[in-house]
Amino acid sequence: MSKVGWIGLGAMGAPMARVVAGAGHSVTAFDVDPGRSAALAGDGVVAAPSAAAAAVSADVLAVMVATPTQAASALFGEDGAAAALAPGSVVLMMATVGAAAVSTWSAQLAGRGISVVDAPVSGGTARAAAGDLLMMVGGAPEDIVKVASLLDAMASSAPVVGPRPGDGQKLKLVNQLLCGVHIAAAAEALVFAESLGLDAAGSWEVVRQGAAASFMLDDRGRRMVEGTFGDVKSALDIFVKDMGLVVDAAGSSKARTALAEAAQKAFQMGTEAGYGRRDDSSVILVYRELLRQQQSSANQE
Repeated sequence: MSKVGWIGLGAMGAPMARVVAGAGHSVTAFDVDPGRSAALAGDGVVAAPSAAAAAVSADVLAVMVATPTQAASALFGEDGAAAALAPGSVVLMMATVGAAAVSTWSAQLAGRGISVVDAPVSGGTARAAAGDLLMMVGGAPEDIVKVASLLDAMASSAPVVGPRPGDGQKLKLVNQLLCGVHIAAAAEALVFAESLGLDAAGSWEVVRQGAAASFMLDDRGRRMVEGTFGDVKSALDIFVKDMGLVVDAAGSSKARTALAEAAQKAFQMGTEAGYGRRDDSSVILVYRELLRQQQSSANQE
């Protein structure tokens, strides 16, 4: 079993760390909120006072934070993990941070004899707790072997999508384009139903059974019609970040992503309206406000 240093114990990171510890690995974890690591003590996770302390003696350093800035700080900032990692260890980058960042960090860490495997995740908190995630893996075969037992613990599917660190990030952005557009489309469709005088919840119950069904319509649609935006499974700000990464990568590759850009704008409007720390299903409030403004404008004409 591996000695695992762990960075990031948020909504996804905490259940993932619990699963890894439950599989018999030795997990020493750091989070900027000390209470999060303390809460996992009963699950066999040892709290560390810093990222560097989590990395000492680690065979694998698992990183599951929210943003590229947080990941860079955890690795290279004050008390960062990179300086504490031993040659021959592997950084398992599971956060969605973009291929460019992972490629840059991989080059920096290679000079210290440290390898990188990127394996961003998809599946949500319930699947994280069950060890049932999808992980999109990029890295050299000899490095992937070193993290294989962790991937087996956390994921029901962990396909290797490319031989370079960052390849997993690229496919995760394809995944996030679809997820972000599906969430925005679900919100737009349900508000469209409301504009027609239909009940959103009833409309959702019907269309989720037909050809318009999708995971995001089923999952986020339920939260939209129930209005459970304070029960945060995935914060709206995460999709502001992820759709920004998608649009930036599309700009670099000269791809046209008009739907992604529209979804990005909706999520950004949600953040500007103060919904950033609410569940991402709260984007429906943006569409409701746009409808209200449109109706108010029409009534004044």
